[in-house]
Amino acid sequence: MRQLLASLVILMAAWNAAAADTVREADADAGREKAQPCAACHGQTGISPSGLFPNLAGQKASYLVKQLEEIRDGVREVPQMTGQLEDFSDQDIRNVAAFYAEQAPALGQADPDEELVAHGRELYRAGDLERGLPACSACHTPTGAGIGSAAYPALSGQKTDYTIAALKAFAEGSRDNDPNGIMRDIAAKLSERDMNALANYLLGLH
Repeated sequence: MRQLLASLVILMAAWNAAAADTVREADADAGREKAQPCAACHGQTGISPSGLFPNLAGQKASYLVKQLEEIRDGVREVPQMTGQLEDFSDQDIRNVAAFYAEQAPALGQADPDEELVAHGRELYRAGDLERGLPACSACHTPTGAGIGSAAYPALSGQKTDYTIAALKAFAEGSRDNDPNGIMRDIAAKLSERDMNALANYLLGLH
């Protein structure tokens, strides 16, 4: 647990300067134009019409830049996006990230199951010391807004289906672009109930 928390601190410090460079001189208006084909899956302003695809509105630009570059370069495999970013330059990616970052984030409604939400809240805010799970809020903030300087994503209002799918992918190791395996280590310790609880809590968090 201590080793994991130490890794988080080191990574945050290393990314502070790099994150500023990823969004420097970005043109959100140009990003809006470049992002038009993305609307079919992610919505005109980054709020997805389907739980299969993530909301991008209000997401941290630094996180979006990292993900888009790694998908384009084959570091992160997303079958639905195969070929979608082939003609995107680094500047195009920065512009698109800036466009989505400026959009108003989605506001969701948590599942009415109070026990499920309470379990999600506990994991998110406090983690589980016995299982070596750090609080999600340490990296994603108490409101789920994320930390741009460290490229930690915003999670509030995210689609439940997508959140669960992402956690399962990390747990299985099929998604492995998390620095030092931080998310893989955490997700592997989560049960299906944990994932459902976190996803539903995050949907209504703001």
